[in-house]
Amino acid sequence: MRILLFTACLLACPPLVDVSAAQPNIIFMLSDDQAWNGLSVAMHPQVPTSRSTTIDTPRLSQLAAEGMRFSAAYAPAPVCSPTRISLQTGKSPAQVHWTKAAPPEAGRQLIEPRGTRSIADAELTIGELLQTAGYATAHFGKWHIGGGGPGRHGYDTHDGDTGNEHAFGFTDPNPVDIFGMADRTAAFMAASQKAGKPFFIQLSWNALHASQNALAATLAKYRQRLAGENDKRISVAAISEDLDTGVGRVLDAVDRLGLRENTYVVFMSDNGGNGGKRGPLRGGKGGLWEGGIRVPLIIRGPEITAGSWCHHPVVGYDLLPTFCEWAGLPSRSLPAGIEGGSLASTISSSGTATILRPRAELYFHFPHYQSSEGPQSAIVTDGMKLIGFYENPHVELYDLRQDLAESNNLAESRPQQAAELKQKLETYLVAIKADMPQPNPEYDPALPASSQSKKGGKRGSSKTMLKGSKKPKKTKRSAS
Repeated sequence: MRILLFTACLLACPPLVDVSAAQPNIIFMLSDDQAWNGLSVAMHPQVPTSRSTTIDTPRLSQLAAEGMRFSAAYAPAPVCSPTRISLQTGKSPAQVHWTKAAPPEAGRQLIEPRGTRSIADAELTIGELLQTAGYATAHFGKWHIGGGGPGRHGYDTHDGDTGNEHAFGFTDPNPVDIFGMADRTAAFMAASQKAGKPFFIQLSWNALHASQNALAATLAKYRQRLAGENDKRISVAAISEDLDTGVGRVLDAVDRLGLRENTYVVFMSDNGGNGGKRGPLRGGKGGLWEGGIRVPLIIRGPEITAGSWCHHPVVGYDLLPTFCEWAGLPSRSLPAGIEGGSLASTISSSGTATILRPRAELYFHFPHYQSSEGPQSAIVTDGMKLIGFYENPHVELYDLRQDLAESNNLAESRPQQAAELKQKLETYLVAIKADMPQPNPEYDPALPASSQSKKGGKRGSSKTMLKGSKKPKKTKRSAS
């Protein structure tokens, strides 16, 4: 019914361009837990440490040389599932009320909101939108957002309602199904080409999960190269190179089918890695420091200048409106609540054109325990970043243009700017009815964690707690 209504809207309001005229193919590759500096190609021209000096990713280096790199690209969340539902819907994880994959932690000072654990049928996805424009659609690899799986949400061909566990069953010679996914992608491209249909393929690589399943030869290479390092770092390096080989297989298939000139290839990660002290960024997965949310993003395709850069901040939910514009769908046909802005003009202008979003700022909301800092929210705008912390209510302010490592907190020296950004952050969270952490009335700071109440989380009020530790009043709103 959603698709019928959307199609009726398109017929009533004809697209601005002919959606049948030379629509480009789109291949979107999403890696898992790959750090901003996890490739052998730099993600910032002035930051030498924005590349890995130990991991070989020659095919992604080639993709970068042939396309555009985004030095300030962000995942919508510092963990996987919230990013995945955000990419599908073009909305922030906070707006769709899915901000963490794992269940809430009990016995903490604050009670985490439970939020959503399944994509709702009411949400229109990238796949559904592109189907209305005549695209053949496929989703291979990790789905991890429930809702009946990709087939229920706009994908003609898919691997089912898969999660992290899917990766562990695949070992050498098909580590975490990397090469199997590449082969299925090649077959789908060939079938779509034969049918005369443009295609959209999302490859949600399982890697870098189950890194111990990397090819034996690749593991041996990195055991020698990283002699003395722990097994985890060695295996992550190995699976990173195996993933790069899988990317290369997809790129080779594009060329073999003669589709390069009319195909966009997009590569990014679902969240930051766990590099921590090894890279230029602070923090990692599960936190809103740059290490948790800044990710590699590379795009190659029509009208993209080889070796070009975009330094505008971009976020994963910008991709839905971008893909729709490439497909010829008018912006007025996008679902209500879209928070992203199309990157199409920025890409075709060699990274110079600004990105127009409903809100100029980028917002991140992680009201959960996973990093050492506890529940937090952040705003990024005009090179500045403010992070608000809830367990010990305070804010920190950083100038990312001068301090990418977030080492110099400017909140006290620039109190007016900090106050203005905090107000914007609070206003945003209330406007989208974000779920918030709540004070745990059974928490006793004198007791060890093992003796605390095991009370779980629930959906919290959208009132923020950045101003203090007083429990906010409950507000009524729908459970959607």
